[in-house]
Amino acid sequence: MPDKLFDIKIGKISFRNPIALAPMGGITDSNFANKNADDAGLVILGGYNLDAATQKAAAEMVARGRDEFQSEEPLKLIENEIKAVSEGPAVAVNVRSTTIEPLIEAAKVIKEAGAILELDAHCRQPEMTGIGAGQSLLSEISKLTEWIEQIKDTGVLLSVKVRANVSDDVELAQEIENAGADILHLDAMQEGAGADLKLIKDIRDSTGIFLICNNSVINADTAKDMFSRGADMVSVARGVMDNPGLIGQLVKWVSVHQEDTGWYNAPKHICRGQGDLRGLAFCCLPVKPCPVHHNIEKLGYSAQEFADKKMEFAKGTMLEYGDSTCFGSLAWCCKISKPCFLRDGVLETLGLSDSEYMRLKKEMADYIIGNAKKKHKQTI
Repeated sequence: MPDKLFDIKIGKISFRNPIALAPMGGITDSNFANKNADDAGLVILGGYNLDAATQKAAAEMVARGRDEFQSEEPLKLIENEIKAVSEGPAVAVNVRSTTIEPLIEAAKVIKEAGAILELDAHCRQPEMTGIGAGQSLLSEISKLTEWIEQIKDTGVLLSVKVRANVSDDVELAQEIENAGADILHLDAMQEGAGADLKLIKDIRDSTGIFLICNNSVINADTAKDMFSRGADMVSVARGVMDNPGLIGQLVKWVSVHQEDTGWYNAPKHICRGQGDLRGLAFCCLPVKPCPVHHNIEKLGYSAQEFADKKMEFAKGTMLEYGDSTCFGSLAWCCKISKPCFLRDGVLETLGLSDSEYMRLKKEMADYIIGNAKKKHKQTI
């Protein structure tokens, strides 16, 4: 595969692919990462406990049989663990604390090491929630956002890991983004039903934050479900325990998919009720009642303004052509995965590959959303 098949970057940190190893307390250390995720785009170590209260809680969890990391010098442990990860993946470190000061100190160490700090607002074990750490932060949004702002003052790249369906998730995502976090790591959990794909779509339509999605990723199909709702990256946790080769399999699949299609996380069609706003790039001319009208209204467009905006982007690109297609331009044509002999005939005549066509559609989606009258902050 080409060395720069994916163009995924936050600040000064680049990810070679959109597959991540998720943190698992007492499990995801450098040794585990090197054995199971040396070809990942990101490995997230931890969670590590930074203060006396979270260390005591971790000891209580270990006493009842759970895995947890314990250290009298957590910052030194973190520094050594970052250095011990094999060259290739970017590194993040998931941390917990009941006070802000240890988080600030950890941020300085993690920034100096060229890694990402991930604030744990996810752990639901009673020992942690009972002392105000982990998932309990989701019920104290003002405290969470204040911590985000103070951590970001150090200049570290910041991820926040949260559990879904605990609070108002869209509002939470917006608050986290507005506070300055760089990444939202969403465990899209819904009790007894696998990943909450609708929630991923709703967050994608409401924010522009870099979105890592997690929960029940066990194969290419489950990863694709998240990508097609707007995930920028997917993370794998327990699936690696059951299948140590899973991350390598996902990296291989998504790399082939990107090379073939040019848009690894292309959205589903909006007319099917599952596509996020990026899917407007695949919509027909809005001349009849259909879901496109509801979605363009979210961005403040009238039907005519939307049509003008698509043609404005298409002008001077290969998408301008296509007299023989349904609406006279590739601007109105659908996703390459949907069979269409009219579209494909034009692509063949123009010498435009499937991946080149999809890359133009991705740029069109950026343009439509980026120039919306109602400024959704979403980026792609």
